[in-house]
Amino acid sequence: MATYESLIKIKGSVGDLVFYSLNGKNVVRKKSGFNKNAFKKSASYEKVRQNSSEFGHCSKAGKTIRSCIESYTKEAGDPVLYQKFAKLMTVIKDLDTISGRGKRTVQNGLATQQGLKLLKEFSFGEIQNIPADVFVLEKKKNRILNLGKKLSEDEMAIIMIQPNLDLYSAEYFEEKLSSVEEKEIFLERHFPDDTLLLYFLVLKKNNKITRMGFI
Repeated sequence: MATYESLIKIKGSVGDLVFYSLNGKNVVRKKSGFNKNAFKKSASYEKVRQNSSEFGHCSKAGKTIRSCIESYTKEAGDPVLYQKFAKLMTVIKDLDTISGRGKRTVQNGLATQQGLKLLKEFSFGEIQNIPADVFVLEKKKNRILNLGKKLSEDEMAIIMIQPNLDLYSAEYFEEKLSSVEEKEIFLERHFPDDTLLLYFLVLKKNNKITRMGFI
């Protein structure tokens, strides 16, 4: 981009140059090689369109999940948490082997064991992750939070999330417990069994978050 002085005010295109006014100055620049119509229709842009579509999907999917837990994750103090979580969604999306390129989804990726494993391993800022021996299991008609060995924390909150990442919506329920003495804690069944459920656990000591993450 360059400015120019002329007695004749030019606006518009001349050859491969574009003339216009910016902040009171006359500006000229070369035309961009990008063609909007070609991007939408040309076969040569097919992979670019696919990547763009999936990138947008991962960004929205990440925002949908984060919106359910942001009252806690904002305490992680990580200014680039959004970008890190979006990158995680991209990796999980790649695990979707059902859909074709350009239509792969985070929802299908999370339906795999590897996808859930990656979600559980994700750390929020400098706050420690949840111990690996803490998990939710199904026993008969009960959902049970297994805390493994005795924890040093004195307060806990679990957020149960039912996401629909195709529609970018989610329902969630938060349950707070003031005691973590029990090894097994029975959870209420707020959502049906045949849906994807995510569990986010927050552990506190003296009213300060010590550990949090998906389990």
